[in-house]
Amino acid sequence: MTIPVLPAVVTLAAAIVYQGTMFAVAFARSQHKVKAPATSGPEEFERVLRVQQNTLEQMMFFLPVFWLAALSSNTSVACLIGFIWVGARIAYGIGYWKAAKLRGPGFAISLLASAVLLVMAIVGLFNS
Repeated sequence: MTIPVLPAVVTLAAAIVYQGTMFAVAFARSQHKVKAPATSGPEEFERVLRVQQNTLEQMMFFLPVFWLAALSSNTSVACLIGFIWVGARIAYGIGYWKAAKLRGPGFAISLLASAVLLVMAIVGLFNS
C-alpha cells in the first residue's frame, strides 16, 4: 500500500498541533496548580484547556473530510486547505491563550477550511 505523502504530511502537522495543545495543558496545570482530573481553575488555565478540547473536537471532523477530499478530489488543493486549517488552529490557540475574544479569526478560518473540504469530498465522491 502506498500512502500519499502530502496528505500524510498534513495529517502529521495536525497531530503535532494537537500534541502541542496537550503539552500546553500539562504546563498550564503545573503553572496554575490545577490537579487532574479537575477541569476548572483560573481563566488562563481554562482557556488553554478549551484550545485543546476544541482542537480535538475539530480534528474529528477535519481528518475524515480532509482525506476524502484528498483522495477523491484535487489532492493539491485539499492539502493546501489542510495546511490552512493547521495554521488557523495555531492562530486560534495563540489568540485564545492571550484572550478569549482573540480566538475568532483562527476559529472561523479553520471552520471555513473544514467546510470547503467537506464540499470537495462530497463532490469528489459523487463524481467518481
